[in-house]
Order: sequence, then C-alpha cells, then structure tokens
Amino acid sequence: MSGQRAEPQAPARRRLFRRGPWENAATVLIVLGVVMLMQPVSAWLYGWSFGVILAGTLGFIIVSHFPE
Repeated sequence: MSGQRAEPQAPARRRLFRRGPWENAATVLIVLGVVMLMQPVSAWLYGWSFGVILAGTLGFIIVSHFPE
C-alpha cells in the first residue's frame, strides 16, 4: 500500500434510510390517493382513497426526519 487510506463505506442502514427516494415514494402514494379519490368508476377505490392519502402523508412526515 502506498499510505493512502481507503474511504470508509457508509453503513447499509444509512444508505437505506436516505430521504430522497422515500420522499418520492410518499409523494407518489399521496398522488395515487388523490387520483383514487377523483375517479368516477370504482366505489372501492374511492373508499380506500382517504387511507392511501393518509398513509402517504404520515410516511412523508416520518421520512422528512431521515438524513439526506
């Protein structure tokens, strides 16, 4: 070795809990819930839309505390 120190690898947990991809997933979930709410075809989709929007919103709030 020439005296250069290898860069330490980020722990897997830190890579898994990065904010960006999780925020995007939560946003997609919120948008999916809104689409389910506005569609005129299925009462089942309409019935689950509030739960999907709520899950996406709670997920976004939790994910906003993750490290960048």
